[in-house]
Amino acid sequence: MARTQTSSDRPFSERAKIWNSLKCAIAASSGFQRWLLERDIQFQKLSLEQQVQRYLRETLENLAC
Repeated sequence: MARTQTSSDRPFSERAKIWNSLKCAIAASSGFQRWLLERDIQFQKLSLEQQVQRYLRETLENLAC
């Protein structure tokens, strides 16, 4: 059976490329755009990295309920 590559097996630069690609896809999604519009102006001044992390955290918390 072939061994599945885990994220810890990948070099940092490859993981960073994957994360950046995923982050851009999330930021372009209609769900993220709607979520961002519902937030106040101060929140919109955060970096894209921080916004996506908060979006993912809130989404996962809502799914867990």
